[in-house]
Amino acid sequence: MKHFYVIAILMVSLSVKAQNIVRYDLHVKDTIVNFSNKEKMAIAVNGQIPMPTLTFTEGDIAEIHVYNHLKVTTSLHWHGLYLPNKEDGVPFLTQMPIQPGEEFVYRFPIIQSGTHWYHSHSGMQEQIGMYGMLILKKKQNDPTFRTGIDDIPQVNVMLSEWTNYNPMNIQRMLRNGTDWFAIKKGATQSYAEAIREGHFKTKITNEWKRMLAMDVSDVYYDAFLLNGKAESELAQFKAGDKVRLRIANGGASSYFWLQYAGGKMTVVANDGNDVLPVEVDRLIIGVSETYDVVVTIPMNMSYEFLATAEDRTNTTSLFLGSGHKMKADRLPRLKYFEGMQMMNEMMNANGTMNDMGMKMSFQKMDMNAVMYPELAKKKPEVSQDKEENIEMDHSKMEHSKMQMDNANEAHKKHSSDSKLKTLNYAMLKSPQPTSLPENTPIRELRLELTGNMNRYVWSMDNKVMSETDKILIKKGEVLRITLYNNSMMRHPMHLHGHDFRILNGQGDYAPLKNVLDIMPMETNVIEFEANTDGDWFFHCHILYHMMAGMNRVFSYENSAPNPYLPNKEKAYKILQSESNRFYFSAENDFATNGNDGKMEWNNTRWRLATEWRLGYTDTNGYESETHIGRYIGKNQWLMPFVGFDARYRKLDSGEIEENLFRQKSTKDKRIQTSLGFAYTLPMLVTFQTEIYHDGNIRMQLMREDIPVSKRLRMAFMVNTDKEYSAGLKYIMGKNAALATHYDSDMGFGFGVTLNY
Repeated sequence: MKHFYVIAILMVSLSVKAQNIVRYDLHVKDTIVNFSNKEKMAIAVNGQIPMPTLTFTEGDIAEIHVYNHLKVTTSLHWHGLYLPNKEDGVPFLTQMPIQPGEEFVYRFPIIQSGTHWYHSHSGMQEQIGMYGMLILKKKQNDPTFRTGIDDIPQVNVMLSEWTNYNPMNIQRMLRNGTDWFAIKKGATQSYAEAIREGHFKTKITNEWKRMLAMDVSDVYYDAFLLNGKAESELAQFKAGDKVRLRIANGGASSYFWLQYAGGKMTVVANDGNDVLPVEVDRLIIGVSETYDVVVTIPMNMSYEFLATAEDRTNTTSLFLGSGHKMKADRLPRLKYFEGMQMMNEMMNANGTMNDMGMKMSFQKMDMNAVMYPELAKKKPEVSQDKEENIEMDHSKMEHSKMQMDNANEAHKKHSSDSKLKTLNYAMLKSPQPTSLPENTPIRELRLELTGNMNRYVWSMDNKVMSETDKILIKKGEVLRITLYNNSMMRHPMHLHGHDFRILNGQGDYAPLKNVLDIMPMETNVIEFEANTDGDWFFHCHILYHMMAGMNRVFSYENSAPNPYLPNKEKAYKILQSESNRFYFSAENDFATNGNDGKMEWNNTRWRLATEWRLGYTDTNGYESETHIGRYIGKNQWLMPFVGFDARYRKLDSGEIEENLFRQKSTKDKRIQTSLGFAYTLPMLVTFQTEIYHDGNIRMQLMREDIPVSKRLRMAFMVNTDKEYSAGLKYIMGKNAALATHYDSDMGFGFGVTLNY
C-alpha cells in the first residue's frame, strides 16, 4: 500500500511538471510618454510600451497575474487564442472588468502555436499603450516543424500608432463630422483642389450622391511606431542570413503597407497559422492581423523593413544588418480624386451600392488601386551617380565602392520591375488539410457590413449592437457566414476564440484565420466549427468602428454559467450601451454683429440640438431653436423632430412680418412649439420643414461646411420666413476659425469661431 502512495505522488508530480506552468506578472500603470515632441498621458505595463512580450510553448499552462494600478477599470484579451470563454478578457461579456487596486489571474492551457498579440478590451486603452506581442512556440518534435523557417533567427515586430489626442475625443470628433483630420492629412478634396486637378465634375457628382470626401483611414496620427520606436536597427545580421519577422499590427485603426529594401519577402504564416511559402514584393497588414515573413540579407549592408501607413502620411521602419543603409522605396501620395471617381461609379444616387462587389472577393481586386501612383507607371531607376536611396554612414567607410555599386545594381533591378507582386488572400494555402468534419450540419448566415460616414455610425445589417440580440449557435454545427461589405471602408472582422476557414479556392487546404480584412464591395465566405462554449465577440477591429456599433456576439446555447459574471444579463446591457453613447459638440461665433452658436448631443439614432443668435441691441434681439429628432432609414437622411422656438426683436411700431405663404409671423416675444422633419438632399443640402402650433409653416434650405479650399468653408441658409444668411470660415486649428457672415436679421459681422 505504501508503494502505491509513492507511485501516485510521483505520477501527480510528473503531471504537474509536464504541464509547465509559465507565470507572468503584469502591472498596469499610468505613465507619461513623448512619441512626437509632446508629453502625453498613456498606460504602460511593467513600465513599457508596447507591453512585455509573452512567450509560451504549446503544452504550457499560462498563468498571467494582472495588477490594476489605474484609477479606472481594465482588462486583457488574448487575441487569436483558443481558450476557455471565461478567460477571453472582454469586460461585461466574459468577465467583469478588473477594478482599480485589484489583481486578476488569467489561467488557460496553450494548445496552439504561432504569432499572436494581446491588448486591453476596455474602452480606448488599446490606443494609448495596452498592446503587446504573444508568441506561442511549437513544441519539440512537432510534425509541422519546417526547416529553414522555424529554425532561423526570429524578430518580433509590433506595429502601432500614436495620437496626442484623447481617444474618446477622437471618437467624439468623428461622430460630429470634424474635418480636422483630413486637413492634417492633406485629404480634404475641396472644390479648389478638384478644379486644380481637373476633377470638378467628380466633386460635383460625389456631393450630388450625398457622399463625403474619399478617405482610406479616419484618424490623423502624430507618429507610427515599430516596437515603440519610429526607427530602429538590428546590426547583428550578415550577408546571406535569413530572418523570420513575426509581425503584429497592434494599431487601433491603421493599416500598414510592408516592404523590404533587400528584395522579396516570403510569407510563411498568417494570424498564427502556417501557410505554404509565397514570395511577394509587398503586402498590406490589416488592423489586428499578424504575418510571419522571411527576408534575406543580400550583402553586408543595413536593409530597411518599411511599414507605411495606408493613408501614406508617415512611416516607421527597422533596419536589418550593419553598414550603409539601403532604404525601401517610399510610397507616393494617394490620388484621392481618382478614388472619389471610383466611388461615384460604385454608388447609386439612392445611397445603395451597385452589384460590382458581388464579383470581388479575398482582395483579388483592390478597389483602392486607382489611387496608387506607383502602379500607374514604371518605377524610376536608381541613379548610380547620385546613389539614391542609400544613406551614407560616415562612421563605417570601410565598405568598398565596389560593394556600393553592386548594391545599387541589385536595388535598381528590384526597383525597375514593371509589376509589383502584392499579396492577397487567394494566395494563402494551408500546408495541412483544414476541411471540417463531414456529415456535420451546416448553418448558413449572411451579414452585411453597413455604415453611415456622414454621421460615423458603423453597423451590421444596419443595426448597431445595442439594437439587436446575440446570435445563438449550437455546439457541433458548422457556421458558414457570407460577409458583404456594403460600405466604402475596409473592415478587419475578428472572431474571438475561433479560427475560421476562408473559402478562397484552395479547397481542403483553405487557410485558417481569425481576422478577415474585407475590402469595400467585397463578398467573402468563411466557415468554422462551433466546438466550444460561452459568448464570443465578433467585431470590426478598427477601434473607432467597434465603438460606433460594428459588433455582434455569437452565443452558444445551453452554455455553463460563467463564474466571472454573476449577473450576465445586466452586464450585457452595459456592453451594448458602450457602442451607442451620446456625444456632445458645441460651437460659438463671437462676431461684431452678435453671438451665434449651437450645441448638440447625438447617438446612433437620436439628436438633441439647440442653436442661438444673440444680438447686441434690442433691434437685433435674440432667437433660439431646439430640436429633438430621430434619424430613420438605412441612409439616415430623414429625421422627424419636435421643436421649440423662442424669439424676440424690437420691431418698429405697427410692423408686421409675413412669410412667403402670407402668414403673419411677428418676432416680438415669440414662443412656439413645432413638428417637422429634416431631409438630406443631393449636394448635402438639408431641407427642413416644420409646422408651428399657431399653424404657421416654415421651410428652409441650408448647408454648412462647403469645402471651398483646404481650410476655407462656406455656409448658407434661406427660408420661407424671408430669412437668409451666408458665411465663410477659415479653419485655423482644431478648435478655432476666423469667420465672417451676413444675416438678414443681424447684418454683417466678422469674428472668431470656437468649437468643441
